[in-house]
Amino acid sequence: MSPCWRRPIRAPSVAEARPGEVSAVRRPGSAQKKVAVIGAGIVGIACAIELLRDGHEVTVIEPGQPGGEQAASYGNAGGLNPSSVVPMSLPGTWRKVPGWLRDPLGPLTIRWSYVPRLAPWLMRFLRAGSTLARVEATARALRRLIADAPERHRRLAEEAGVPELIERQGTLYIYPAREDFEREALAWRLRRDNGGQWLELSADELRQREPSLDRRYQFGVLDEAGGHCTDPGAYVAALAAHARSLGATFLEQSASAFRIEAGRLRGVILADGGEVPCEAALIAAGARSRDLAGKVGDRVSLETERGYHAVIADPPFTLRHLIMSGDGKMGLNSMRGGLRSAGQVELAGAGPRCCAIGCCARSRRSRATCRPIGSRSGWATARPRRTGCP
Repeated sequence: MSPCWRRPIRAPSVAEARPGEVSAVRRPGSAQKKVAVIGAGIVGIACAIELLRDGHEVTVIEPGQPGGEQAASYGNAGGLNPSSVVPMSLPGTWRKVPGWLRDPLGPLTIRWSYVPRLAPWLMRFLRAGSTLARVEATARALRRLIADAPERHRRLAEEAGVPELIERQGTLYIYPAREDFEREALAWRLRRDNGGQWLELSADELRQREPSLDRRYQFGVLDEAGGHCTDPGAYVAALAAHARSLGATFLEQSASAFRIEAGRLRGVILADGGEVPCEAALIAAGARSRDLAGKVGDRVSLETERGYHAVIADPPFTLRHLIMSGDGKMGLNSMRGGLRSAGQVELAGAGPRCCAIGCCARSRRSRATCRPIGSRSGWATARPRRTGCP
């Protein structure tokens, strides 16, 4: 369950599209537009910066502090991996779900009281990965989004004055045995078919690159094109400050609806009853995006999941790479605040958080993956999950 980020996308103009659709990139010389960007996570802020470069007047609507702990962009493994093209739903995924649910350290948890509401989305999710053709189409679409992610993030970080937050050491996948790697043959074929290249590492070669790994890991795969962020929250905050320096206006508010007259967007209605006049809006509100899109008639197949991470403070080692464990289905990354493990998913809607179980599972997986390490802290928030092709 890859927690890797999507690359910042060059933001298209939405002024000529109906609400919810995206038209072609704005032509040079076309009129400046007032654009409301709803959400100040990594996607919203990156798009805001591109819109400002195109000469638009941008207002960012975000109820919390950009990069703050309340945001999904804060709590991930920080991966920037051009080979992260493998869909969550693959042929045969349904056969693995019972085992994941039985494993208290597994990558998936479902709150059973939420299943009746979850069932329609879950069926669409399984259908999205039911055939090889669908999976291959999704992988190709993802590749177009993330092909140059590490380089684009490197340039953005330099522009924002925080180049040290992006590192290009590669992504290391680890397995107890080569047979475990071979059981994921379809996933690795999808990576290869979409430009992925890698080095296969023996147990000795794996230990030379990452001496702190537990001895049970006997096989590794290094994707040298991968990179990672060492502080996702600080990175988003720095990009937000950069957007401000380029002229963006920030409102600490929540968007609740849209004012549309004669088929054209005229403004975004705020939760306090105020309004942001605009001619176009970009919805990048994470788990709230489905409901906001629905207010203009767009049906987006998103479900709310709870994402977790655990941080081991002051570990006695620093990982050289972002590590993806084949058995734990999680990412491990040495960050500013310590060793972070992320990746568990809980499908339980957007209600009250249930942090203890997920954070405990991530912490225990971290301890099982690396040599003995110290105390931990946890984090959880809601984030969106699509069914299939972006």
